[in-house]
Formats: sequence, structure tokens, C-alpha cells
Amino acid sequence: FFAGGDVMAARPLENWFRSIPPITKVYASSCFLTTLAVHLDLIKPLSLYLNFNSVFYQYEIWRLVTTFLWFGPFGLNFLFHMYFLIRHSSALEEGSFSGRASDYLYMLLFGAVMLLILDFICHTTGISRIMFLAPSLSFMVVYVWSRRNPHAVMALFGLFQFSAPYLPWVLLVIGLLLEQSPVYDILGILVGHIYFFCEDVYPKFRPNRRILKTPAVLDTLVGQNAPGRGHPEDENRPHQD
Repeated sequence: FFAGGDVMAARPLENWFRSIPPITKVYASSCFLTTLAVHLDLIKPLSLYLNFNSVFYQYEIWRLVTTFLWFGPFGLNFLFHMYFLIRHSSALEEGSFSGRASDYLYMLLFGAVMLLILDFICHTTGISRIMFLAPSLSFMVVYVWSRRNPHAVMALFGLFQFSAPYLPWVLLVIGLLLEQSPVYDILGILVGHIYFFCEDVYPKFRPNRRILKTPAVLDTLVGQNAPGRGHPEDENRPHQD
């Protein structure tokens, strides 16, 4: 009886996990497993954070990747970031990137490279030192989704309604009220806007030109792209956040 109950209880979680699109699933799972490894004391956060001196002089190249896999220890902050990452990344992958998994992977890689460049500039100029870029990459995803769904109506805690393009700024203000550094969110907004301009704004003026073209190797890795841009219809139903 108890074993059967455990199986039944596990099915909704299993079904939910299976429903997550592949690119989002791989990234979110990597973040979770990294956090679990730290929680079990298998690895130390000190071996994960972005340290350009360690990358350039000690050849610890993995830091360029692990900086995008750590939202912090298990807790409310971790759940908050994972919720917004999985929700909006899944919506993008199944919406405007439907049938174009390689394009979505390229968007994430583009965002990661841009964030690394901006972080390096901040580091060398002394503006700021950002050790983990996972929150910024997640915020980029939220920003791109919000710009591609301009008519979607959001409901904050079921009380305040606003259109989706305001979502990143609402989250930024909430972070400020919680005395969190705005640098992570601002970097995500900046990189997200660069991508949005290259993919959604610039082609309107130069229809036959595309600034960001997905490398063929990514098509081979995840499957050939479907023809067409595949932008989603605007979602007009209220969203609860």
C-alpha cells in the first residue's frame, strides 16, 4: 500500500519533469545537480565562482561554465530563480523557439558569452566583481520572453496587473526592496535587450540580413531547425507570479 502510494505521489513530479523542453531541462538539471553537490559537500562554491586570474593563469577553464550553474544554496532565493528560469525558459523554448532548439541553445550561449565579456570589463575597470552569472542569464531569459509577449498580462501576487514587458523592471524593483544588488538584473536586461534588438528589431529594417546566425554545429547537435522564425502568438491571458 505504501509503496503504491509513493509511486502515485512521484508520478506528478515525474510527469512535470518530462514535460520540460530539452534545452531548459538540461540547464535547470545542471543547476540543481551543482547545488546538490555543494549541499552534500562534494564540491566547494570556491571552485565554481568566476575568477579570471584562475582562468587565465591557472587554466581553470571550467569556471567559465560553472559560474552559470550556481544560484546559491538551497533556499527561497534558489527556488525563486529556478521557478522563473524553468517557467520562462520553457515558454520561450516551446513558443517562439518551437522546432528551433538549436536557435534557443544559441541564444543561451550568446547570452553567456556577452555576460562573460561584460563581467570581464567590470572586473578590469573595477566597477564591480561578479562571481556568479547564473542570475543574470536567467534574467536575460525573462527579459526576452517579456519582449516577445507584449500583450501578456501578469498578476503580481494576484493583486497588481501589468503587461509582460514591465516584468523585468518589477522584479528589479522587488530585488532593490529586498536589498539585493541590482547589478545581476541590469546585466541580464542589457544582454537580453542586445539579443532582442539583433533578432527582433534589426530584421524589420533589413529583412534579408540576420546578425545572429546559428552555427551549423548546433543544428547537428540538437537537430535541424524548422523553417521560419516561429514567433509565438501573444499570450493575453493573465499570468500569476
